[in-house]
Amino acid sequence: MSEEQPGHSEKENKSQRSWVERLGQVLQGELKDREQLMVVLNEAQKNNVIDPEAFSMIDGVLQVNEMQVRDIMIPRSQMIVLEMDSSEEELMDTVIVSAHSRFPVVGDSKDEIVGILLAKDLLPHLVNDSNKKLKIRDVLRPAVFIPESKRLNILLKEFRSTRNHIAIVVDEYGGVAGMVTIEDVLEQIVGEIEDEHDFDEDTYIFEHAKELATVKAITPIEDFNEHFKTKFTDDEFDTIGGIVMRALGHVPKRGETVIISDLEFKILRSSNRRINLLEISPAVVKYGKEAMESADVERN
Repeated sequence: MSEEQPGHSEKENKSQRSWVERLGQVLQGELKDREQLMVVLNEAQKNNVIDPEAFSMIDGVLQVNEMQVRDIMIPRSQMIVLEMDSSEEELMDTVIVSAHSRFPVVGDSKDEIVGILLAKDLLPHLVNDSNKKLKIRDVLRPAVFIPESKRLNILLKEFRSTRNHIAIVVDEYGGVAGMVTIEDVLEQIVGEIEDEHDFDEDTYIFEHAKELATVKAITPIEDFNEHFKTKFTDDEFDTIGGIVMRALGHVPKRGETVIISDLEFKILRSSNRRINLLEISPAVVKYGKEAMESADVERN
């Protein structure tokens, strides 16, 4: 056994030297493209020089340098906005239900962005319990407009320098195409950031009300069936996210909905690879019989 040790150690040292030499090439600018760099980083991870999380973040940084705003923006159709002429009650209802901290404020249409409202700017009005009518225009902040083609690394730098956290994305004709936040950009680097929808790591299903629940997409089908009294099969998929993905036929974006087995599944959060979080509620009559029959999975 003692004779095998030196050989094993020599092999490890050779492997270490190999990736160190490649890393040296990176620092000297000898690598020609991202693929070569990723090979070096993969070797560094295998040799426990960097952990998987650090590797993932480096990969995310490289991706941010190549991606454009259009790749991650929240589409116009999924934007939660406040209308300029909303009553105080309507305004507060939207703020409370959505639980967001920043809202684009529109005029006659979503193409007319008049400013950004920060939920915290409403606090003085609520705390003072003033009888004076709230005027949205008095608490608006200027909106920042950016093109769809802006690169994410440049946008992140601008967010940091201006201390702005949200931007309105416009298309080549000047119309509103969507919006993007600093969180959307950072998530490309560090992964999902906990937000108002998150709950305990060990909890799969969180009940908001009698007929409304937030469910993690990784919820095992068996657990989902037990909670919602459904009979989904786990022959093909292990999680409820797989069932939803199959019903939609693609990786959905935030805000998309689908009806499966008399339940409405709304996407609360997803990446370009998978679904992360769902909102579950009973399918309502407005979808009609045809929509119900077109569901990909039927209740047995």
